[in-house]
Amino acid sequence: MNRAYYKNSISEFLKEDSSFILGQLSLNHTNRSLEDLQKNAWVKQIEILKRELIGFKGSIYFEFQIPRMGKRVDNIVIIKDCVFVIEFKVGDDSFGKHAELQVIDYCLDLKNFHEGSHFAKLIPVLVATNAYNLAFNFNEIFNYSHVVKCNQIGIKKVFNEITLCSNEFLNVLQWENSIYKPTPTIVEAAQALYKGHNVEEISRHDSGKINLNKTSNYINKVIESSKINNKKSICFITGVPGAGKTLAGLSIANDRMQKNEDENAVFLSGNGPLVDVLREALARDFVLTSKEKGNRVTKEEAKRRTSAFIQNIHHFRDEYLKHNVEPTEKVVVFDEAQRAWNKDQVRSFMKRKRGIENFKMSEPEFLIDVMDRHKDWCTLVCLIGGGQEINTGEAGLEEWINAFENNYGDWEIHFSNSIIRSANYIKEGKQRDWLLENGISETDLHLSVSVRSFRSEKVSAFVHELLDLNVIEAKKLFSEIKDSFPIYLTRDIEAAKSWLRKESKGTERFGLVASSGARRLKAYGVNVKNEISAPNWFLNPSEDIRSSYFLEDVATEFDIQGLEIDRTCLVWGANFYLKNNNWNYQNFKGTKWQNINKQVDKEYLKNTYRVLLTRARQGIVICLPKGSDIDYTRPHKFYDETYSYLKEVGIDKL
Repeated sequence: MNRAYYKNSISEFLKEDSSFILGQLSLNHTNRSLEDLQKNAWVKQIEILKRELIGFKGSIYFEFQIPRMGKRVDNIVIIKDCVFVIEFKVGDDSFGKHAELQVIDYCLDLKNFHEGSHFAKLIPVLVATNAYNLAFNFNEIFNYSHVVKCNQIGIKKVFNEITLCSNEFLNVLQWENSIYKPTPTIVEAAQALYKGHNVEEISRHDSGKINLNKTSNYINKVIESSKINNKKSICFITGVPGAGKTLAGLSIANDRMQKNEDENAVFLSGNGPLVDVLREALARDFVLTSKEKGNRVTKEEAKRRTSAFIQNIHHFRDEYLKHNVEPTEKVVVFDEAQRAWNKDQVRSFMKRKRGIENFKMSEPEFLIDVMDRHKDWCTLVCLIGGGQEINTGEAGLEEWINAFENNYGDWEIHFSNSIIRSANYIKEGKQRDWLLENGISETDLHLSVSVRSFRSEKVSAFVHELLDLNVIEAKKLFSEIKDSFPIYLTRDIEAAKSWLRKESKGTERFGLVASSGARRLKAYGVNVKNEISAPNWFLNPSEDIRSSYFLEDVATEFDIQGLEIDRTCLVWGANFYLKNNNWNYQNFKGTKWQNINKQVDKEYLKNTYRVLLTRARQGIVICLPKGSDIDYTRPHKFYDETYSYLKEVGIDKL
């Protein structure tokens, strides 16, 4: 597998004609137009490395692919057992913070996702050609706290100093051909897809990738069949938390949009923060990419372009509520379809916000009705997360099935076989029987492998057993994941914050999360009523006080569902606590707590903690406050038994 534009042994590189090397780089640069700035940078890199590498043996790579980030490392040089990951800033006389973080991120990406680099010595090197050389600390370099910083005549010295004591040699061929298993965040995935990368380039090269490919291929076959035969079809995709449902949906919408403009494929979500974050991320990236190509595009222009790809479901709904016309969209992907509103919620909303009395359809029924206006064909793809309904009025999958059962019998229904096997999706046996008789069950529509946590695919299973109070099974699963996916327990929020800062390197993102109903966390400096700007919290850099990095603003389940960050601190609230080995559910009203009695509301609250416990990619610290002797809203009993239970499961204290 050739991941680099150019690769060779150092000895052959030194002999090879510089013009030939430049030609190879230009020839392989196929995805984008080649600017003079890039050519000149390559010319300078070739010149510098030919001089600095004299006397060394090993291998060299130019433009080595980093799939998860959709980017390429300027150079990788392997000498003995050391892998130097080099970022060049040609012409710069200082070392920029952004470039420093970027080269650390490259090392972390290789360490985490490239099998051959798991135990390799990866050294981040930033070369600003006209800057001063800076001293470096070996320990800080090898744990990615800092990078080696040098100028164009300091590279040889760096290579000599770091390889001097090395007597081991890396198997370069094995390293080069080892499996790459990238697991991008949904933001990274959206950016890469929008740039023209396909799902194979940015997804894992194992069962997770195979699963995503099979699902995408099946959906594309359904769309083509619907198109040829003038049929209307719907596909229900299910998956474990973090299995890549949203990634699959984005990939399908983007693929159809790129190849078949007449289909006007669109990705819809009722998750406002997710839509805002993805749109903002795509717009920022589009502005930056355009600038690198010498084009000036304003943020507003970029947002107008990207908003055609990702839309808020409620805006889509309102547009076709006002106009009884055939939609322009032929292929619609609806994320988190289980969160669509039931009839009562829609009726209440329409009366209060739109002045429409006695609206008679649930949100699923109305969306199907809109797509049913097509005279020929259309395909609706619904991404379903079982056990993730977290708000009053969310209909679940049942409301979608009701609509077809009662009014739209001519549609072709394709559904994941997991819908029939699990009560998480449809609780009524009669509905499951109807679906079996009238739909097409398909294994490939279920995404069974979690790719959110690249360190462990068993985190979601552990969380399920933990919340179901299955102590023995939870203990067993935790013992299997704790070495690869760290989970810690503390009663001191400052200790939790210190752990997040210490463990995270480069631009790895961390932040505080808590339940929106955990109102009395305010006493500990965690105010869940303080609304955040999701794009700022998820996208802004560490020096921005509005970003997650500052650990001041907390994201609730509504902010973070569908998104993920590298490490979280879940501050556990008194709204969901153990009492006599059973969960106790409560809401804070006015000045006191009130018990939650409705079973459906209890399920929403339990699912809230399920969501919060599955938002981290690399590790979690759970903070259980100590309680108070003088505040009747924060007695010790609201926290102590929960803390003891988590310890019993095996979670260690910080």
